[in-house]
Amino acid sequence: MNSQEPIESGAVLDWYHRHGRHDLPWQQDTTPYRVWVSEIMLQQTQVSTVIDYYQRFMDRFPDVQSLASAPLDEVLHLWTGLGYYARARNLHKTAQAVCEQHDGQFPSDIEALIALPGIGRSTAGAILALAMGKRGVILDGNVKRVLCRYYAINSWSGESRTLAQLWQIAEDITPHNQVAAYTQAMMDLGATLCTRSKPDCPRCPLQTGCQARLLDMTAVLPVSKPKKTLPQKQTLMILYYQDATSVMLQQRQATGLWGGLWSLPECEDDAALVDWLQRYGGERVGQWPVLRHTFSHFHLDITPVLVRAGDPDRCLDSAGTLWYPLDHSVKLGLAAPVKKLLDRLASYQNEYLLT
Repeated sequence: MNSQEPIESGAVLDWYHRHGRHDLPWQQDTTPYRVWVSEIMLQQTQVSTVIDYYQRFMDRFPDVQSLASAPLDEVLHLWTGLGYYARARNLHKTAQAVCEQHDGQFPSDIEALIALPGIGRSTAGAILALAMGKRGVILDGNVKRVLCRYYAINSWSGESRTLAQLWQIAEDITPHNQVAAYTQAMMDLGATLCTRSKPDCPRCPLQTGCQARLLDMTAVLPVSKPKKTLPQKQTLMILYYQDATSVMLQQRQATGLWGGLWSLPECEDDAALVDWLQRYGGERVGQWPVLRHTFSHFHLDITPVLVRAGDPDRCLDSAGTLWYPLDHSVKLGLAAPVKKLLDRLASYQNEYLLT
């Protein structure tokens, strides 16, 4: 533990009661289920983006039983656009596990929580603290930023040694009383005051002890992840339409990139596209400019190719292939760039390309 004076929970709690966030959707009618869904959605995603998704998700799946019994395609459909789709697949698996193994109740033991798919140490701590009133320790991105600045930790939080140090600090400073308020307060501090750029130090309740402020290091802490040049990959996505209302989709493998989602057929290059057209038939009628989609580990440059179908039954030669209505009346999970292309195709209904 750093020899510096630890964070004073009383100051944090006092600030939270006066200035913290108290009206987020998952803070109303608090249950382990509602907190769990919010915590999973908030991984890698801003609160402002999550709120609408969360409310739609709760409208459709108000409890763990309704989520467990739903088709995975419908879960993925409601997740479309949030990204990191393994989170949605794990939500579905965990809901089923809670119903089958825990009689529909989330376990109150941290080890049992962590054993569920997609629930890590910090998410388990949040469920315990925010929904069950038990002492749970969290270390999400916002809390990491607060701790790295307050203790002037001058190394990337993703390094195993630094991460272990941060967990030890979080464990040491988390109080045993008012743990739900304290947990939310630490997340709120990072989200609203101790932001990555332009932190609002004058309003921070921890300013007098913050080493980053005292050492004039708020602009360089926390240390960023070492940057790598992302490789570029290319693909052709085929918008294979039979009329102005439907397009061919194929379901991807359950694991891997966009696992379990429905996507457009793909080819590596024009030569592969020629072979594809010989198999399925149809007429290539044009293409759109390249659409770049960036993943955490590479850029994907997508060239959309428009193909008017020949025999509409010819393409449905295997499981996991269907004609998808462009009005999205069928609820399927779609990757964000695929949905973007389908929406654009739908807007072209009266254009010459679709006649």
